[in-house]
Amino acid sequence: MEGIHISKVLNNNVAIAVHPSYGETVVIGKGVGFNRKKGDVLPEDLADKMFVLKSEKEQANYKKLLPNIDEEMQASIIETIQHINSRVPGSLNEHIHVGLTDHLLFALNRVQNGMEMKNPFLRETITLYPFEYEVAKEVIEIMKEKTGIGLPEGEIGFITLHIHSAVVNKELAEVNKFSQLVSHLVGLIEDQLDFKMDKESVDYMRLVRHLRFTIDRVLADEKIDEPQKIAKLLKEEYPVCYNLAWKLIKIMQKNLLKPVYDAEAVYLTMHLQRLQTKIK
Repeated sequence: MEGIHISKVLNNNVAIAVHPSYGETVVIGKGVGFNRKKGDVLPEDLADKMFVLKSEKEQANYKKLLPNIDEEMQASIIETIQHINSRVPGSLNEHIHVGLTDHLLFALNRVQNGMEMKNPFLRETITLYPFEYEVAKEVIEIMKEKTGIGLPEGEIGFITLHIHSAVVNKELAEVNKFSQLVSHLVGLIEDQLDFKMDKESVDYMRLVRHLRFTIDRVLADEKIDEPQKIAKLLKEEYPVCYNLAWKLIKIMQKNLLKPVYDAEAVYLTMHLQRLQTKIK
């Protein structure tokens, strides 16, 4: 009989099963294991409410989490991931089941013990990933409704990175690295131009996005035209901003391990000059 056949029920929300396309898998979903036994076929009406872990590594890691999580909490987290899945385009990288479950368990535990983890990259995260941040806020609301525990704003930033990582199919460490790089570049700009940016301002938002788009172009090996005459003019007229732009580029090259085209210095100088004019 075609379908997903249960091999072993691990708890009410998790079962090991044989999938017709993927072979042995771990199936996650609210109630997928409830009142079921070996050989049962999961009904089709559960299909849009469950997730299949195909990777053996993710299967093993998820099973390791099971002893540390009660089924009610697990069902709440499954519901949040289902909500994320319904809100984002395309499919989520299956690592989110391990990564976000693990993170939420620790976050809820920290709050219950009166500990709050500071998120130094929160403003950069909000600016870089506004859509994922809105979805992360919804996740916090669902968790509060289900558990009665409210998570602080800093946690929304961490959850945002988990969501973005799963959407773009990149390792969380890589996504984190770019947020930290942008934060480092903004700090250097503030030091060199001797001012503190209003993190709620449009100027801050534009700067962060400009830096992120520059990083994206570098990673994609995307070349932009270099206006030679403008480059010469900027170097002569705005030496502080021009030199700062090159400092930023050297930091990007060191962090990304990729060359940055000279034209990026021109556009960065122009952006920095506009910013410096507003400060004055």
